[in-house]
Amino acid sequence: MNLLINIAIILSAFSGMEGIAWLTHKYVMHGIFWPLHRDHHLKEHYGFLERNDLFFLIFALPGIACLAAGTLYHLPVCTCIGIGITLYGACYFFVHDLFIHQRIKVLRNSENRYLKAIRRAHKMHHKHTGKYDGESFGMLWVSWKYFRNTSKNNPA
Repeated sequence: MNLLINIAIILSAFSGMEGIAWLTHKYVMHGIFWPLHRDHHLKEHYGFLERNDLFFLIFALPGIACLAAGTLYHLPVCTCIGIGITLYGACYFFVHDLFIHQRIKVLRNSENRYLKAIRRAHKMHHKHTGKYDGESFGMLWVSWKYFRNTSKNNPA
């Protein structure tokens, strides 16, 4: 029974991170921390890394803190939350940096409708180069409108 509870906590933390990512992206990254995020939209950098990559470290801290507290103080709930946060961060890296932005050239030609919808939603997000008037701030949850506009004959 403990295993099922732990899995439920991990999945809840993972799922909750999509909401946290959406809120943080819309109100923090496109808000007070726009100076760090701006180069991601405007391509003001010339190397492999962007100022925006600092968010990867910032967002890793809660997962690290939960994993550390859970391990050091024998708090399985904290450990499970830390695992969920860390798994979401790994998925975010694979989807955002590898699949969408192709920082390393992998998964270039997927015909999967879900992956095409994610790519289309992110493309629409980047259509807005300024701090305001953005759309599609999440990562793994995609509005149905991006599925409707994605078919086998309509590439993302």
